[in-house]
Formats: sequence, C-alpha cells, structure tokens
Amino acid sequence: MSTAAKILLVDDETDILEFLSYNLKKEGYDVYTATNGNEAIAIAKKVSPQLIILDVMMPDMDGIETCREIRALPGLKDVMVAFLTARNEDYSQIAGFEVGADDYINKPIKPRVLSSRIKALLRRGTTEVATGDKTTDLGGIKIDRERFVVIKDGKEFNLPKKEFELMELLASKPGKVFTRDVILDKVWGGDVVVGDRTIDVHVRKLREKLGDDYIKTVKGIGYKFEF
Repeated sequence: MSTAAKILLVDDETDILEFLSYNLKKEGYDVYTATNGNEAIAIAKKVSPQLIILDVMMPDMDGIETCREIRALPGLKDVMVAFLTARNEDYSQIAGFEVGADDYINKPIKPRVLSSRIKALLRRGTTEVATGDKTTDLGGIKIDRERFVVIKDGKEFNLPKKEFELMELLASKPGKVFTRDVILDKVWGGDVVVGDRTIDVHVRKLREKLGDDYIKTVKGIGYKFEF
C-alpha cells in the first residue's frame, strides 16, 4: 500500500495537467487529475487527497465555487487547497482565501518552485496545531491555553483575552492566511461591531511583545503566523 501523499490536480487545460502530473509523479506523489469542478469533487470524495491544486478559471464551476463545495464536505474540510492561476488581481485572491484556500500558485511556474511550494503545503498540513492541546510549542514560542500565557525565550507574557485569542487563532494553522472577516468572526464574534483598525491595533500590540518575526501581513487580505 502506497504511503505517498495524494495530490489532486484540477485544470480544464489538459496540457497543464500533463505537465504538472509528470513532474509530481517524478517526485513520488500519487497524482490524480480532473478537468472540471464536479469531477474534482467526485474524485476528492473517493481518494481523500492531502492536497488539491485547483485552477481558478474553469467553465461551468470555477475554482472558487469548487473550493467552497469541498470545504462544505465533512471529510474534506481540512484538506490543503492551493489555487493555480495566471491572475494576480487582489480580488481573486481575496475570494479564494474567503472560501478556504491555503495558498496561491501563479502560472507559469517552474517545476522546482512547484515542488518547493507543495512540500511546504504538505508540511503545513501535518503540523497544524491541535486545538485540544493545552500547550503548543511553535518555533520558540509556547502558547499556554490554561493560563492565557504566551512564553518566548523563557519570558512569560500575560496577554489580554482578545490578544491571546487572536494569537491562538493565527497560530492554530501556521502559514494559513486568515482574512479580516474570519478574524473578526472568530475572535470578536458576529454580533460585535468592530472595525479593521481593531485588528491592526491588536496585531501591533502582539508584535511589540513578541517581535515582528511571527505575525505577517498579507496586504489587502489579512494576517498569517509563521515560524
């Protein structure tokens, strides 16, 4: 039985599918292909891939809608999804992240770059923090959920509740971009009216305490945690 990571490639251009499939099979991955969103969903249900690389611009059901439907399926809600696109418009990326994309890969892409990005995505998928753990160690930072304490280089920071919840959310999936809307919903809740400035202030306060190396700004979209 193969232990190689399963990757599902979805693109309506068969030459791109053949190119990507050839290079990923050389890397030792189990590769599956689909040419449209409906086919992708059917294959994903059947094989449960670790990663789906999904073209944005497809006829009938585009990549955004396909990702939305995949995220709605209980068995696939945590699969890593990367959009493959020739488009660099901010609104396209924002729409992708809002439906649960984990990353964007721009066409054209060199095989070595593709390989590197895929390894990083698969590594991220296996190191996402289990929220049931009381203490999490992330690259020199420890998060203690019982005491609402973050520890860096042996120094303890007793964070205010919202700062801690923001830190905990971002660190729950290292490398994943959280949009501002998701942050507001998860940390402040849907019934509390706060503005984007509130998030920025809390991020600034966290950076003042922990340094600038961990919480990264993704312009026009939101924030992510890296270590």
